[in-house]
Amino acid sequence: MADARFDRLPRTVELVRDGDGHAGFAYVDQRLLPARLHIARTGDWRAVVEAIKTLAVRGAPALGAAGAAAMTLWACNEGAVPLQAGGCCEMRPRFFEALGRIADEVADARPTAVNLAWGVRRLERLARVRADEGASPSDIADALFAEVKRMEVEDEAANRALGVHGAALLPSNARVLTHCNAGSLATVFFGTALGVVYTAAARGGIERVYADETRPVGQGARLTAWELSRIGVPCTLICDNMAASLMARSQVDAVVVGADRIAANGDTANKIGTYGVAVLARHHGIPFYVAAPESTIDRSIPTGADIPIEERDPAEVLPAPIPGVEVWNPAFDVTPASLITRIVTERGVFEPGKLVY
Repeated sequence: MADARFDRLPRTVELVRDGDGHAGFAYVDQRLLPARLHIARTGDWRAVVEAIKTLAVRGAPALGAAGAAAMTLWACNEGAVPLQAGGCCEMRPRFFEALGRIADEVADARPTAVNLAWGVRRLERLARVRADEGASPSDIADALFAEVKRMEVEDEAANRALGVHGAALLPSNARVLTHCNAGSLATVFFGTALGVVYTAAARGGIERVYADETRPVGQGARLTAWELSRIGVPCTLICDNMAASLMARSQVDAVVVGADRIAANGDTANKIGTYGVAVLARHHGIPFYVAAPESTIDRSIPTGADIPIEERDPAEVLPAPIPGVEVWNPAFDVTPASLITRIVTERGVFEPGKLVY
């Protein structure tokens, strides 16, 4: 799908390498949006972990690529740096012991989005395979770098494919409600829920997108609205508690959201507030679609009850503490499969309980 408007979106995360073999990681610092578009750069895997924890990098598919990139930064810039000793090139000791520690630290940076651990473990498995083949730490670092670049290409391809599948579900001149940001900023490029919207919009099939603000961090207000404005898709920003009134006025044809983890039975974890939107959609007879790449499906857990839910800093909800007042701030909730009309992946459209292929 060729559309010059998509050139207005930056690539969210990208692993790069200079002529000396030094690896670097470039990412959109999403904490600064919408006021400022800044591409941050680092060669330190620790800085990537911090970016993940502080939401400078966020969104399940983007986290998968970022986590893998963090491991690669360590492997290229620290783990496989040659030491000259007696004319022989030795490698830093205990490469794999250190790699395992790095992998665990990166994977644990945020617990709910399964793509983060998925990306890390994918590289860890590759490193073991290459080691069994007799590869040196330097060769393994090269292999990890190449794998992350493959992941970047795969992510965009998956998003564009699921966009095509999802767009086919929408009526002509669709009015779509979305929650949180599952756009290009949540992926390497193009987006999941907004990938569906962008594909439909390129065909002239979107009348308007209603973006929930997404309390308490405002991903809808800061990120989704920014993306849609940049692309030129008509957008109306609403407070989270306005969705019911909008639906009651028959202004919403479909709800499309992303996902951070999908259980084997189709239960889906997404940004806090998604569950409530799904309940509202069911009450008003509006289809509720989840768009996510296959890598977001965690078949190791049977239901959403097994999904770990991250709890974040109370200051996100109450910046100035009030004595005696406690704050509960879960970052995600779980929408039961029974409330989901269809799940859209790069492989097609599925009933939530039939994610077998």
